[in-house]
Amino acid sequence: MNIYHISAECYPAAKAGGLADVVGSLPKYQRKAGIQSSVILPHYLTPWIRGQETEVIYRGNAPIRGAMFDFSVSRIDSSVLGFDLYLIYIDNRFDRPGIYIDPWTGHPYWDEAERYFMFQIAALEWLASLPEKPDLIHCHDHHTALVPFMMKEAFRFDGFRETPSVLTIHNGEYQGRYAMDRYVELPAFNLEHLGLLDWEGQMNSLATGIKTAWKVTTVSEGYMQELLGFCHGLESLLQAEEPKTMGILNGIDTDTWNSSTDPLLPYHYNRKTFRKGKQQNQQDLRNHFHLADGPPLISFIGRLVLEKGADLIPDLVRDVLDRGLDVVFLMLGTGSPEIERMFEELNHAYPGRFFAKLEYNESLAHQIYAGSDFILMPSRVEPCGLNQMYAMRYGTIPIVRATGGLADTVKDISLEGGYGLVFDQFSKEEALRSLERALELFQDKKRFDGIRREIMTFDFSWEASAGVYQEMYRTLLKLAGTP
Repeated sequence: MNIYHISAECYPAAKAGGLADVVGSLPKYQRKAGIQSSVILPHYLTPWIRGQETEVIYRGNAPIRGAMFDFSVSRIDSSVLGFDLYLIYIDNRFDRPGIYIDPWTGHPYWDEAERYFMFQIAALEWLASLPEKPDLIHCHDHHTALVPFMMKEAFRFDGFRETPSVLTIHNGEYQGRYAMDRYVELPAFNLEHLGLLDWEGQMNSLATGIKTAWKVTTVSEGYMQELLGFCHGLESLLQAEEPKTMGILNGIDTDTWNSSTDPLLPYHYNRKTFRKGKQQNQQDLRNHFHLADGPPLISFIGRLVLEKGADLIPDLVRDVLDRGLDVVFLMLGTGSPEIERMFEELNHAYPGRFFAKLEYNESLAHQIYAGSDFILMPSRVEPCGLNQMYAMRYGTIPIVRATGGLADTVKDISLEGGYGLVFDQFSKEEALRSLERALELFQDKKRFDGIRREIMTFDFSWEASAGVYQEMYRTLLKLAGTP
Protein backbone atom coordinates (compact mmCIF):
# COMPACT_ATOMS: atom_id res chain seq x y z
CA MET A 1 0.00 0.00 0.00
CA ASN A 2 1.59 3.23 -1.22
CA ILE A 3 0.20 6.32 0.55
CA TYR A 4 1.16 9.99 0.25
CA HIS A 5 0.15 12.57 2.86
CA ILE A 6 0.01 16.15 1.58
CA SER A 7 0.18 18.77 4.30
CA ALA A 8 1.23 22.33 5.13
CA GLU A 9 2.91 21.16 8.35
CA CYS A 10 5.04 18.25 9.51
CA TYR A 11 7.05 18.09 12.73
CA PRO A 12 9.95 18.76 13.09
CA ALA A 13 10.31 20.26 9.60
CA ALA A 14 7.59 22.91 9.97
CA LYS A 15 5.26 23.36 12.92
CA ALA A 16 2.60 25.91 13.80
CA GLY A 17 0.25 23.62 15.72
CA GLY A 18 -1.02 20.10 16.28
CA LEU A 19 -1.32 19.38 12.55
CA ALA A 20 2.47 19.13 12.45
CA ASP A 21 2.58 16.60 15.29
CA VAL A 22 0.07 14.34 13.56
CA VAL A 23 1.65 14.44 10.10
CA GLY A 24 5.10 14.06 11.65
CA SER A 25 4.24 10.86 13.50
CA LEU A 26 1.34 8.99 11.84
CA PRO A 27 3.37 8.07 8.71
CA LYS A 28 6.15 6.60 10.87
CA TYR A 29 3.71 4.28 12.61
CA GLN A 30 2.03 3.45 9.32
CA ARG A 31 5.40 2.33 8.00
CA LYS A 32 5.83 0.12 11.05
CA ALA A 33 2.47 -1.43 10.12
CA GLY A 34 3.68 -2.18 6.60
CA ILE A 35 2.21 0.82 4.75
CA GLN A 36 4.59 2.70 2.44
CA SER A 37 3.65 6.11 3.83
CA SER A 38 5.35 9.38 2.81
CA VAL A 39 4.74 13.12 3.30
CA ILE A 40 4.73 15.99 0.79
CA LEU A 41 5.41 19.41 2.35
CA PRO A 42 6.22 22.90 1.05
CA HIS A 43 9.95 23.65 1.09
CA TYR A 44 10.03 26.22 3.88
CA LEU A 45 13.08 28.03 5.20
CA THR A 46 12.76 26.64 8.71
CA PRO A 47 15.96 26.00 10.70
CA TRP A 48 15.30 22.26 10.71
CA ILE A 49 14.94 22.04 6.93
CA ARG A 50 18.01 24.22 6.38
CA GLY A 51 19.99 21.82 8.56
CA GLN A 52 19.13 18.72 6.50
CA GLU A 53 20.82 17.18 3.50
CA THR A 54 18.29 17.24 0.69
CA GLU A 55 18.44 15.63 -2.73
CA VAL A 56 16.62 17.21 -5.67
CA ILE A 57 14.83 14.34 -7.39
CA TYR A 58 12.52 16.17 -9.80
CA ARG A 59 12.23 19.45 -11.66
CA GLY A 60 9.10 20.36 -13.51
CA ASN A 61 6.49 22.95 -14.28
CA ALA A 62 2.76 23.17 -13.85
CA PRO A 63 -0.09 25.50 -14.84
CA ILE A 64 -1.69 28.29 -12.89
CA ARG A 65 -3.97 30.92 -14.50
CA GLY A 66 -3.09 29.44 -17.88
CA ALA A 67 0.65 30.10 -17.45
CA MET A 68 3.37 27.72 -16.26
CA PHE A 69 5.41 27.95 -13.06
CA ASP A 70 8.58 26.05 -12.21
CA PHE A 71 9.02 23.86 -9.14
CA SER A 72 11.36 21.21 -7.81
CA VAL A 73 11.00 18.29 -5.41
CA SER A 74 13.67 17.37 -2.87
CA ARG A 75 13.79 14.29 -0.72
CA ILE A 76 14.84 13.73 2.88
CA ASP A 77 15.53 10.04 3.39
CA SER A 78 13.35 7.90 5.66
CA SER A 79 16.34 7.24 7.92
CA VAL A 80 15.85 10.77 9.33
CA LEU A 81 12.16 10.76 10.34
CA GLY A 82 11.09 7.17 9.79
CA PHE A 83 9.36 8.04 6.49
CA ASP A 84 10.31 9.80 3.26
CA LEU A 85 9.71 13.55 3.34
CA TYR A 86 9.34 15.33 0.00
CA LEU A 87 9.75 19.12 -0.14
CA ILE A 88 8.22 21.13 -2.98
CA TYR A 89 10.15 24.29 -3.76
CA ILE A 90 8.38 27.11 -5.59
CA ASP A 91 10.41 30.27 -5.98
CA ASN A 92 9.32 33.14 -3.70
CA ARG A 93 6.32 31.29 -2.28
CA PHE A 94 7.40 29.34 0.79
CA ASP A 95 11.01 30.46 1.27
CA ARG A 96 9.90 32.95 3.93
CA PRO A 97 10.36 33.30 7.69
CA GLY A 98 6.81 32.24 8.66
CA ILE A 99 4.62 29.26 7.79
CA TYR A 100 1.22 30.95 7.62
CA ILE A 101 1.72 34.39 9.12
CA ASP A 102 3.96 37.18 7.87
CA PRO A 103 5.97 38.12 11.01
CA TRP A 104 6.25 41.70 9.76
CA THR A 105 2.51 42.27 9.49
CA GLY A 106 1.05 39.68 11.86
CA HIS A 107 -1.39 38.66 9.10
CA PRO A 108 -1.53 35.80 6.58
CA TYR A 109 0.71 36.26 3.57
CA TRP A 110 -0.83 38.38 0.84
CA ASP A 111 -0.65 35.54 -1.70
CA GLU A 112 -2.09 32.84 0.55
CA ALA A 113 -4.50 31.50 -2.08
CA GLU A 114 -1.97 31.39 -4.89
CA ARG A 115 0.78 29.74 -2.85
CA TYR A 116 -1.52 26.94 -1.69
CA PHE A 117 -2.98 26.49 -5.19
CA MET A 118 0.56 26.18 -6.58
CA PHE A 119 1.66 23.76 -3.88
CA GLN A 120 -1.30 21.43 -4.48
CA ILE A 121 -0.95 21.58 -8.26
CA ALA A 122 2.80 20.90 -8.06
CA ALA A 123 2.25 17.96 -5.72
CA LEU A 124 -0.15 16.30 -8.14
CA GLU A 125 2.04 17.15 -11.13
CA TRP A 126 4.99 15.36 -9.51
CA LEU A 127 2.91 12.39 -8.34
CA ALA A 128 1.53 12.03 -11.88
CA SER A 129 5.09 11.71 -13.19
CA LEU A 130 5.99 8.77 -10.94
CA PRO A 131 6.29 5.33 -12.52
CA GLU A 132 4.53 3.87 -9.47
CA LYS A 133 1.40 5.90 -8.81
CA PRO A 134 0.02 6.37 -5.29
CA ASP A 135 -2.62 3.91 -4.17
CA LEU A 136 -4.24 6.64 -2.09
CA ILE A 137 -3.65 10.33 -1.33
CA HIS A 138 -4.36 11.62 2.18
CA CYS A 139 -4.87 15.40 2.51
CA HIS A 140 -4.89 17.52 5.66
CA ASP A 141 -6.96 20.64 6.32
CA HIS A 142 -7.96 23.34 3.84
CA HIS A 143 -4.40 23.95 2.59
CA THR A 144 -4.58 20.71 0.60
CA ALA A 145 -8.36 20.20 0.34
CA LEU A 146 -8.48 21.10 -3.37
CA VAL A 147 -6.39 18.03 -4.20
CA PRO A 148 -9.40 15.63 -4.15
CA PHE A 149 -11.26 18.01 -6.48
CA MET A 150 -8.36 18.20 -8.95
CA MET A 151 -7.90 14.43 -8.82
CA LYS A 152 -11.54 13.98 -9.71
CA GLU A 153 -12.17 16.88 -12.12
CA ALA A 154 -9.00 18.38 -13.65
CA PHE A 155 -8.35 17.12 -17.18
CA ARG A 156 -4.61 17.30 -16.52
CA PHE A 157 -4.88 14.81 -13.67
CA ASP A 158 -7.43 12.40 -15.06
CA GLY A 159 -5.04 9.55 -14.22
CA PHE A 160 -6.06 10.03 -10.60
CA ARG A 161 -9.82 9.93 -11.20
CA GLU A 162 -10.13 6.44 -9.70
CA THR A 163 -7.49 6.98 -7.00
CA PRO A 164 -9.05 7.22 -3.52
CA SER A 165 -8.54 10.39 -1.52
CA VAL A 166 -8.97 11.10 2.19
CA LEU A 167 -9.38 14.51 3.79
CA THR A 168 -8.68 14.90 7.50
CA ILE A 169 -10.11 17.99 9.18
CA HIS A 170 -7.85 19.06 12.01
CA ASN A 171 -9.63 22.38 12.50
CA GLY A 172 -12.92 23.18 10.82
CA GLU A 173 -12.74 26.89 11.58
CA TYR A 174 -10.09 27.51 8.92
CA GLN A 175 -11.62 26.81 5.52
CA GLY A 176 -9.59 28.53 2.80
CA ARG A 177 -12.21 30.96 1.50
CA TYR A 178 -11.41 32.91 -1.67
CA ALA A 179 -13.23 34.94 -4.31
CA MET A 180 -15.18 32.69 -6.65
CA ASP A 181 -13.47 34.05 -9.76
CA ARG A 182 -10.18 32.51 -8.61
CA TYR A 183 -11.30 29.15 -9.97
CA VAL A 184 -9.58 30.16 -13.23
CA GLU A 185 -6.22 29.67 -11.48
CA LEU A 186 -6.79 25.93 -11.25
CA PRO A 187 -6.03 23.46 -14.04
CA ALA A 188 -8.84 23.24 -16.61
CA PHE A 189 -11.90 21.20 -15.68
CA ASN A 190 -15.48 20.74 -16.83
CA LEU A 191 -17.20 24.01 -15.90
CA GLU A 192 -20.48 22.14 -15.51
CA HIS A 193 -18.97 20.99 -12.19
CA LEU A 194 -18.02 24.49 -11.01
CA GLY A 195 -20.52 24.11 -8.18
CA LEU A 196 -18.11 21.76 -6.42
CA LEU A 197 -15.92 24.81 -5.72
CA ASP A 198 -18.80 27.05 -4.63
CA TRP A 199 -20.04 27.47 -1.09
CA GLU A 200 -22.25 30.48 -0.42
CA GLY A 201 -20.84 32.39 -3.38
CA GLN A 202 -17.17 31.84 -2.56
CA MET A 203 -14.53 29.28 -3.26
CA ASN A 204 -14.24 27.28 -0.06
CA SER A 205 -11.38 24.81 -0.12
CA LEU A 206 -12.55 22.81 2.88
CA ALA A 207 -16.10 22.55 1.56
CA THR A 208 -14.76 21.38 -1.82
CA GLY A 209 -12.66 18.74 -0.10
CA ILE A 210 -15.65 17.50 1.87
CA LYS A 211 -17.67 17.22 -1.36
CA THR A 212 -15.03 15.43 -3.42
CA ALA A 213 -12.86 13.30 -1.08
CA TRP A 214 -13.78 9.64 -0.86
CA LYS A 215 -13.59 9.76 2.93
CA VAL A 216 -13.64 12.67 5.41
CA THR A 217 -12.15 12.16 8.85
CA THR A 218 -11.60 14.25 11.94
CA VAL A 219 -9.08 13.83 14.72
CA SER A 220 -11.51 12.50 17.33
CA GLU A 221 -15.00 11.04 17.45
CA GLY A 222 -16.14 13.86 19.72
CA TYR A 223 -14.96 16.52 17.30
CA MET A 224 -16.77 14.90 14.39
CA GLN A 225 -20.00 14.99 16.37
CA GLU A 226 -19.40 18.65 17.20
CA LEU A 227 -18.77 19.54 13.55
CA LEU A 228 -21.98 17.83 12.50
CA GLY A 229 -23.73 20.26 14.84
CA PHE A 230 -21.64 23.33 14.07
CA CYS A 231 -18.81 23.77 11.57
CA HIS A 232 -18.65 27.50 10.95
CA GLY A 233 -21.22 27.30 8.18
CA LEU A 234 -20.38 23.83 6.83
CA GLU A 235 -22.50 21.75 9.20
CA SER A 236 -25.28 21.21 6.65
CA LEU A 237 -22.70 19.98 4.13
CA LEU A 238 -21.18 17.59 6.64
CA GLN A 239 -24.62 16.33 7.56
CA ALA A 240 -25.34 15.65 3.88
CA GLU A 241 -21.99 13.86 3.55
CA GLU A 242 -22.23 12.10 6.94
CA PRO A 243 -22.12 8.54 5.49
CA LYS A 244 -18.51 9.10 4.42
CA THR A 245 -17.38 10.80 7.65
CA MET A 246 -15.43 9.19 10.47
CA GLY A 247 -13.75 10.33 13.68
CA ILE A 248 -10.37 8.74 14.44
CA LEU A 249 -8.58 9.77 17.62
CA ASN A 250 -5.05 11.04 17.09
CA GLY A 251 -2.16 9.33 18.78
CA ILE A 252 1.22 10.62 19.92
CA ASP A 253 4.75 9.59 19.08
CA THR A 254 5.75 7.61 22.15
CA ASP A 255 9.35 7.46 20.97
CA THR A 256 9.56 11.25 21.21
CA TRP A 257 7.34 11.57 24.29
CA ASN A 258 9.17 9.27 26.68
CA SER A 259 10.21 10.61 30.08
CA SER A 260 12.85 7.87 30.37
CA THR A 261 14.75 8.93 27.25
CA ASP A 262 13.59 12.43 26.26
CA PRO A 263 16.82 14.33 25.39
CA LEU A 264 15.10 17.64 26.18
CA LEU A 265 14.60 16.79 29.86
CA PRO A 266 17.25 17.67 32.47
CA TYR A 267 16.19 14.62 34.52
CA HIS A 268 14.75 11.36 33.27
CA TYR A 269 12.25 9.23 35.16
CA ASN A 270 9.78 6.37 34.82
CA ARG A 271 6.79 5.01 36.74
CA LYS A 272 9.01 3.85 39.57
CA THR A 273 11.07 7.03 39.87
CA PHE A 274 8.48 9.62 38.86
CA ARG A 275 8.30 11.38 42.26
CA LYS A 276 11.99 12.22 42.31
CA GLY A 277 12.24 12.86 38.56
CA LYS A 278 9.27 15.19 38.40
CA GLN A 279 10.41 17.02 41.54
CA GLN A 280 13.86 17.59 40.03
CA ASN A 281 12.44 18.88 36.74
CA GLN A 282 9.98 21.06 38.64
CA GLN A 283 12.67 22.56 40.83
CA ASP A 284 14.61 23.55 37.72
CA LEU A 285 11.54 25.38 36.45
CA ARG A 286 10.93 27.09 39.80
CA ASN A 287 14.54 28.23 39.98
CA HIS A 288 14.66 29.44 36.39
CA PHE A 289 11.40 31.39 36.51
CA HIS A 290 11.69 32.45 40.17
CA LEU A 291 8.52 30.68 41.23
CA ALA A 292 7.75 29.97 44.88
CA ASP A 293 8.80 26.60 46.28
CA GLY A 294 6.18 24.24 47.63
CA PRO A 295 2.79 24.98 46.01
CA PRO A 296 1.50 22.83 43.15
CA LEU A 297 2.56 23.98 39.70
CA ILE A 298 -0.22 24.43 37.14
CA SER A 299 0.85 25.03 33.55
CA PHE A 300 -0.63 26.05 30.23
CA ILE A 301 1.11 25.33 26.93
CA GLY A 302 -0.38 26.47 23.65
CA ARG A 303 -1.50 29.29 21.43
CA LEU A 304 -2.86 32.31 23.28
CA VAL A 305 -6.08 32.49 21.28
CA LEU A 306 -9.81 32.36 21.96
CA GLU A 307 -10.08 28.82 20.62
CA LYS A 308 -7.76 27.57 23.38
CA GLY A 309 -9.64 29.51 26.06
CA ALA A 310 -6.53 31.56 26.83
CA ASP A 311 -8.65 34.67 27.41
CA LEU A 312 -10.26 32.92 30.39
CA ILE A 313 -6.95 32.48 32.17
CA PRO A 314 -6.06 36.05 33.31
CA ASP A 315 -9.26 36.56 35.35
CA LEU A 316 -9.04 32.99 36.61
CA VAL A 317 -5.47 33.52 37.82
CA ARG A 318 -6.39 36.80 39.52
CA ASP A 319 -9.28 35.17 41.37
CA VAL A 320 -7.14 32.25 42.52
CA LEU A 321 -4.17 34.32 43.68
CA ASP A 322 -6.17 37.20 45.15
CA ARG A 323 -8.00 34.69 47.32
CA GLY A 324 -4.64 33.46 48.58
CA LEU A 325 -4.87 29.94 47.22
CA ASP A 326 -1.48 28.25 47.44
CA VAL A 327 -0.54 27.59 43.81
CA VAL A 328 1.90 28.79 41.14
CA PHE A 329 1.28 29.13 37.40
CA LEU A 330 3.64 28.76 34.44
CA MET A 331 2.44 29.59 30.92
CA LEU A 332 4.12 29.08 27.55
CA GLY A 333 2.88 30.28 24.18
CA THR A 334 2.23 33.12 21.78
CA GLY A 335 -0.87 34.44 20.07
CA SER A 336 -3.27 37.34 20.37
CA PRO A 337 -1.44 40.59 21.21
CA GLU A 338 -4.25 41.48 23.62
CA ILE A 339 -3.97 38.18 25.51
CA GLU A 340 -0.17 38.44 25.52
CA ARG A 341 -0.51 41.91 27.06
CA MET A 342 -2.76 40.53 29.83
CA PHE A 343 -0.24 37.79 30.56
CA GLU A 344 2.57 40.33 30.77
CA GLU A 345 0.52 42.30 33.29
CA LEU A 346 0.18 39.15 35.39
CA ASN A 347 3.95 38.66 35.27
CA HIS A 348 4.35 42.03 36.99
CA ALA A 349 1.36 41.70 39.32
CA TYR A 350 2.20 38.27 40.79
CA PRO A 351 5.98 37.74 40.90
CA GLY A 352 6.86 34.33 42.25
CA ARG A 353 3.33 33.08 41.66
CA PHE A 354 2.84 33.52 37.93
CA PHE A 355 5.12 33.56 34.93
CA ALA A 356 4.28 33.54 31.23
CA LYS A 357 6.99 32.87 28.67
CA LEU A 358 5.62 34.43 25.52
CA GLU A 359 7.33 32.35 22.84
CA TYR A 360 7.19 29.05 21.02
CA ASN A 361 9.80 26.80 22.62
CA GLU A 362 9.60 23.06 22.01
CA SER A 363 12.40 22.22 24.44
CA LEU A 364 10.84 24.22 27.26
CA ALA A 365 7.45 22.66 26.53
CA HIS A 366 8.89 19.20 27.22
CA GLN A 367 10.39 20.43 30.48
CA ILE A 368 7.09 21.99 31.57
CA TYR A 369 5.16 18.78 30.86
CA ALA A 370 7.67 16.90 33.00
CA GLY A 371 7.85 19.44 35.82
CA SER A 372 4.18 20.35 36.23
CA ASP A 373 1.66 18.85 38.63
CA PHE A 374 -1.34 19.84 36.50
CA ILE A 375 -1.88 21.14 32.97
CA LEU A 376 -4.76 23.51 32.26
CA MET A 377 -6.70 23.25 28.97
CA PRO A 378 -9.86 25.43 29.15
CA SER A 379 -10.51 25.18 25.42
CA ARG A 380 -13.58 26.52 23.67
CA VAL A 381 -12.79 24.11 20.82
CA GLU A 382 -10.32 21.23 20.86
CA PRO A 383 -10.58 18.94 17.82
CA CYS A 384 -8.37 16.31 19.43
CA GLY A 385 -5.91 17.83 21.83
CA LEU A 386 -2.46 16.34 22.12
CA ASN A 387 -1.22 18.32 25.11
CA GLN A 388 -3.31 16.32 27.57
CA MET A 389 -1.78 13.13 26.13
CA TYR A 390 1.76 14.50 26.37
CA ALA A 391 1.06 15.64 29.93
CA MET A 392 -0.32 12.29 31.09
CA ARG A 393 2.57 10.49 29.43
CA TYR A 394 4.80 12.55 31.76
CA GLY A 395 2.65 12.06 34.87
CA THR A 396 0.95 15.47 34.79
CA ILE A 397 -2.77 15.53 35.56
CA PRO A 398 -5.04 17.36 33.06
CA ILE A 399 -7.60 20.03 34.00
CA VAL A 400 -9.78 20.31 30.89
CA ARG A 401 -13.05 21.55 29.51
CA ALA A 402 -15.17 18.71 28.09
CA THR A 403 -15.01 19.43 24.37
CA GLY A 404 -13.88 17.44 21.32
CA GLY A 405 -10.97 15.13 21.95
CA LEU A 406 -10.58 16.34 25.54
CA ALA A 407 -13.95 14.80 26.37
CA ASP A 408 -12.84 11.60 24.62
CA THR A 409 -9.55 11.25 26.52
CA VAL A 410 -10.00 12.66 30.05
CA LYS A 411 -12.24 11.10 32.72
CA ASP A 412 -13.13 13.12 35.79
CA ILE A 413 -11.90 11.96 39.19
CA SER A 414 -15.46 11.99 40.51
CA LEU A 415 -16.15 8.95 38.32
CA GLU A 416 -14.92 5.44 38.96
CA GLY A 417 -11.45 5.10 37.52
CA GLY A 418 -11.24 8.86 36.87
CA TYR A 419 -7.88 10.58 36.52
CA GLY A 420 -8.47 14.21 35.52
CA LEU A 421 -10.42 17.35 36.38
CA VAL A 422 -13.19 18.03 33.86
CA PHE A 423 -15.62 20.96 33.62
CA ASP A 424 -18.47 21.27 31.13
CA GLN A 425 -19.30 24.94 30.66
CA PHE A 426 -16.86 27.50 29.34
CA SER A 427 -16.83 29.82 32.35
CA LYS A 428 -14.38 31.16 34.88
CA GLU A 429 -16.54 29.81 37.70
CA GLU A 430 -16.45 26.23 36.46
CA ALA A 431 -12.73 26.41 35.73
CA LEU A 432 -12.14 27.82 39.22
CA ARG A 433 -14.02 24.95 40.82
CA SER A 434 -11.88 22.47 38.88
CA LEU A 435 -8.72 24.22 40.12
CA GLU A 436 -10.01 24.03 43.69
CA ARG A 437 -10.65 20.32 43.23
CA ALA A 438 -7.14 19.94 41.82
CA LEU A 439 -5.68 21.55 44.94
CA GLU A 440 -7.73 19.18 47.11
CA LEU A 441 -6.36 16.26 45.12
CA PHE A 442 -2.82 17.59 45.55
CA GLN A 443 -3.25 17.45 49.32
CA ASP A 444 -4.30 13.79 49.15
CA LYS A 445 -0.79 12.59 48.39
CA LYS A 446 -1.63 8.90 48.17
CA ARG A 447 -4.37 9.43 45.59
CA PHE A 448 -2.42 12.17 43.81
CA ASP A 449 0.62 9.94 43.35
CA GLY A 450 -1.53 6.96 42.40
CA ILE A 451 -3.17 8.90 39.58
CA ARG A 452 0.17 10.26 38.37
CA ARG A 453 1.63 6.78 38.27
CA GLU A 454 -1.45 5.37 36.52
CA ILE A 455 -1.70 7.95 33.73
CA MET A 456 1.92 7.34 32.77
CA THR A 457 0.83 3.85 31.68
CA PHE A 458 -1.95 5.00 29.34
CA ASP A 459 -1.45 3.97 25.71
CA PHE A 460 -1.91 7.03 23.53
CA SER A 461 0.47 5.68 20.88
CA TRP A 462 -0.32 5.74 17.18
CA GLU A 463 -0.47 1.95 16.90
CA ALA A 464 -4.21 1.68 17.52
CA SER A 465 -5.15 4.71 15.40
CA ALA A 466 -2.77 3.69 12.62
CA GLY A 467 -4.60 0.36 12.51
CA VAL A 468 -7.95 2.14 12.10
CA TYR A 469 -6.52 4.20 9.23
CA GLN A 470 -5.14 1.05 7.64
CA GLU A 471 -8.55 -0.63 7.68
CA MET A 472 -10.16 2.51 6.23
CA TYR A 473 -7.55 2.60 3.44
CA ARG A 474 -8.17 -1.06 2.64
CA THR A 475 -11.91 -0.45 2.37
CA LEU A 476 -11.35 2.46 -0.02
CA LEU A 477 -8.88 0.50 -2.13
CA LYS A 478 -11.43 -2.32 -2.46
CA LEU A 479 -13.98 0.23 -3.68
CA ALA A 480 -11.40 1.43 -6.21
CA GLY A 481 -10.73 -2.12 -7.35
CA THR A 482 -7.10 -1.98 -6.22
CA PRO A 483 -5.82 -5.37 -5.01
